[in-house]
Amino acid sequence: MRDVQKLTYEQLTEVRLTPEEASAATRHPIVAVLLDVRSLYNVGSIFRTADAFGIERLLLCGFTPAPPRPEISKTALGADSVVPFTVYKNVLDAIDQLKSTGYKVYAAEIAHGSLKPEDLGSEHFPLALVFGNELTGVPDEVLAVCHGAVEIPMYGTKHSLNVAVAAGVLLSSAVHRYRETQS
Repeated sequence: MRDVQKLTYEQLTEVRLTPEEASAATRHPIVAVLLDVRSLYNVGSIFRTADAFGIERLLLCGFTPAPPRPEISKTALGADSVVPFTVYKNVLDAIDQLKSTGYKVYAAEIAHGSLKPEDLGSEHFPLALVFGNELTGVPDEVLAVCHGAVEIPMYGTKHSLNVAVAAGVLLSSAVHRYRETQS
């Protein structure tokens, strides 16, 4: 059996970016659009995930809460100070802006004709993923202006994941697929 040991904090700091380095680093051309995400803790978790995967920015739309909020900071663990974000009252304005700058906009939603994460190819980047409300998902009027949908394959009895978990799965997959298309 292999001898597996956790890295010490000192060893981690040698291989991780400092907040200053992270702010200046080139990020992956992937944007997460959060629409009417109610839970501040989910928003904080998504900030932390966005930092972990080097996501370009978060767009906080509708009634999605924005930093500075102690509940967001509690789960973001400082990522809310290094991940760029923009607040939009109207998600359609955010999507128009993304499209005008060349982004392909896909909803994280169960829909007819949806892609699986492994279907993402170079033609899908730069990519914006829209994550909807914890209970209602992405509204039909928003889905109608997206280029399509990306669906997480699930094999149990439930048909959805917590929005922060779904963001983690799809952002990880999108970064992986983007990096594969660049090699």
